[in-house]
Amino acid sequence: MNDSPRSRDRAGWAGDAPAAASERPSAVSSPPGHDPVQQLLEEVTTEPRPRPLLDTSDLRGRVAVVTGGSSGIGRAVCLTLAECGVHIGFCYFDDGAASRADAEQTAASIRATGVRLHFANCDVRDSGQVDAFVAQVREDLGDPDILVNNAGIGRDRALWRMSNAEWEAVLRTNLDGTFFFTRAVAPVMRAREHGKIVNVTSVHGIRSEFGLSNYSSSKAALIGFTRSTAVELGDHNINVNAVAPGYIRTTRLTDRVPAEILDHARDRSVLGRLGDPQDVAGVVLFLCSEAARHITGAVIPVDGGYLL
Repeated sequence: MNDSPRSRDRAGWAGDAPAAASERPSAVSSPPGHDPVQQLLEEVTTEPRPRPLLDTSDLRGRVAVVTGGSSGIGRAVCLTLAECGVHIGFCYFDDGAASRADAEQTAASIRATGVRLHFANCDVRDSGQVDAFVAQVREDLGDPDILVNNAGIGRDRALWRMSNAEWEAVLRTNLDGTFFFTRAVAPVMRAREHGKIVNVTSVHGIRSEFGLSNYSSSKAALIGFTRSTAVELGDHNINVNAVAPGYIRTTRLTDRVPAEILDHARDRSVLGRLGDPQDVAGVVLFLCSEAARHITGAVIPVDGGYLL
């Protein structure tokens, strides 16, 4: 039988006459006191419902380590995770009163969400300090379920004018720091057969610009490190991914980058705007959730279409 729409007419199947009134089933009367509408409502409300696509309830009570968490993208990540019930251990680099004030302000905002917190100064270039920080997080909060490697710096200069110190500072902070923290938490996550690691790289690790040889090299290396680590840790149910922010409105960006370059970046963006730290934090949240359980080794640009 041809069941295509063409074989039907407005009364039913083509060639079938409408049933006579005497052939139609009569309405079945409901038992006294029975409300069929109420019964239908009860059946609908008792049926199991699928979980929302981005259900962050699985994150409640987890423990996250966030590097460079006192300001900018790191601060947005800390607050976004804390608002989902994640206990936060964040580190910052104490290079003066301003950095300490930022850390205290971020800590106060995290505490206001009701989660537990550990924060401390930590030079990510020093593996001893990194190991000590992770050990203290484990003691105060519990074993880390999430690691967000966000700490990073820039020392922009033309290649032929760049000093050894400027080259080494960027590579050691952006790349070595990520390695040290990942090495510190990996055994814990492997033992528990679960973990989420998110590395913050950059669009400049994908396509560079003038004066960024140290920064772009470090961020490109982070992409390779993300993929290699994903391969090594995947059989222990550990997801390792990266986000690649474009031009994101942070104090460091606006203080360091001339206005004409920011205008150019805005014009080059398909969406015609710069990003906010929360734009990056939202993607990090997704990668830390079970909605991203089948994603690993990925690099997700958060750039408003800057790379297109």
